[in-house]
Amino acid sequence: MAQQRGVSVGDHLRAWRERHRLSQLQCALEADISQRHLSFLETGRARPSRDMVIHLAERLNIPLRERNAALLAAGFAPAYTERDLDDPEMEAARSALQMILKGHEPYPALAVDRHWQMLHANAAIGPLLTGVTDAKLLEPPINVLRVSLHPQGLAPMIENLGEWRDHLLHRLSRQIAATRDDVLIRLQAELLSYGDGETKEVGSPASVLVPFRLRTPGGTLSFISTTTVFGTPRDVLLSELAIEAFFPADQATAQLIGK
Repeated sequence: MAQQRGVSVGDHLRAWRERHRLSQLQCALEADISQRHLSFLETGRARPSRDMVIHLAERLNIPLRERNAALLAAGFAPAYTERDLDDPEMEAARSALQMILKGHEPYPALAVDRHWQMLHANAAIGPLLTGVTDAKLLEPPINVLRVSLHPQGLAPMIENLGEWRDHLLHRLSRQIAATRDDVLIRLQAELLSYGDGETKEVGSPASVLVPFRLRTPGGTLSFISTTTVFGTPRDVLLSELAIEAFFPADQATAQLIGK
C-alpha cells in the first residue's frame, strides 16, 4: 500500500492491528510489550524506535512494502530494498525463477507481481492466449486477472467461468483485506463490472480443487494450479512475487499437451 501524505506511524500501527482484528491487549501480548506502550505508540504520545517498528511488523506478519512505509512515517530509512528483476543483485532469484518456469514446460506457468501483472511466463502460456480478441489486453503489462475475466479475453473460452471467476475474486478479496491496496480495489471494481459470467459446467461438489477448464481448438484443457513464493525474502519485489503453475487435472489434458 502506497504511503499517504499525513499518515503517522501510529496510524500504520493501528491499521495493522485492526486488520488482524486484534484488540490492543491481544496485539501487545503478541508483540511482548505492554498495552499502555502500544496505546502510546498508536496515539503518538510515544515515538517508536526503528527496531520497535520492525519488531511489531514481524510479529504481525506485515508485508515488507508496508514496513518501509511505516519506517518512513516514523522518520527512519526503509529497511528493505525494492529492486527490478534485471538488477544484478537479483541474479540468483532471477535464475531460480527462470529455472522454475522453464522446468515446468510443457505445462503453463507465469510469475506475477502484487497487482497481478505478468512479469515472466514460459512458452506454454502463449498458445493459451491465442483466443483473446482484444489485442489491448495483451499489451504489456498484461494483467492476468483482466485477461482471464474480460469478455474479450479468455472468459468466453472458460467452460466453468462462474466457478473460476468466484475463485479469482475470492483470492483478490483476501489480498485487498490484507493490503488495502488502492490499485487492487480499482481492479476488483473493474472485474465485477464484467458481470457474473455464465457457468456452463460446474465442478463436482466433491472435487478437492477448483479446476481451470479452457476450451481450445484441440479440445478442452483442464488444469489445477499451485502458487509458489520465495522463502524469507528481503526485497519488496521478491516478497510480492508469486509463481502460478498449472498442472493437468485429467489424463485427457496431459495427452493433449503431450507429456
